[in-house]
Amino acid sequence: MDILVDTDIKIDQVIAQAETFCEEEGIELKLVYKLSNKSLEIISERSRVLPTLYYVSVEMLKKRVENGCFILTKDNRICGHIFVHEHQVKEHLIYERSSLWVDSDYRQYNLGLLLMARLTEYFNDTFLISIAQTTKVHYYNELLGMTHVTLSKMSVVLVEELEKLGKLRDELNFRYYVNACFAKEIGQIK
Repeated sequence: MDILVDTDIKIDQVIAQAETFCEEEGIELKLVYKLSNKSLEIISERSRVLPTLYYVSVEMLKKRVENGCFILTKDNRICGHIFVHEHQVKEHLIYERSSLWVDSDYRQYNLGLLLMARLTEYFNDTFLISIAQTTKVHYYNELLGMTHVTLSKMSVVLVEELEKLGKLRDELNFRYYVNACFAKEIGQIK
């Protein structure tokens, strides 16, 4: 489990500490648009057996990696990853952060937060959403400047599209967070 961030410490310092840890340990953070079938098979299987991840087939991962995926590698082995899933809602593209995972050997060093931060920065000028169940992910979303939105704040069209996509979750167990770009427009998507 990652160390929770002390509220007195700035998020930039925590990210810098995670980057320093990566440098010291020989872990490389990469933005990639393609992964080998073997890597995709491993990630897909991981999503099938871990209850914290939603199952993602190799075919789905192939599509997602084309949007840009941040991975952590050490000795040519993936030890962390985060993807985005692209959704088309009317004329808008909405990117959903997905498949965040960090190897258990590295979870106490805020590498999950580092991956989330890099992906959030990368999609800064687009509509980015995080649909999450865990308190830690909610906390990290808030640290990264994302805004919690309720279904009542979304346009009817967006709620209907989320429902069609199977992404409409109950608000007791799931929370929706959006980046600043999306927050400005969330009620306007028609």
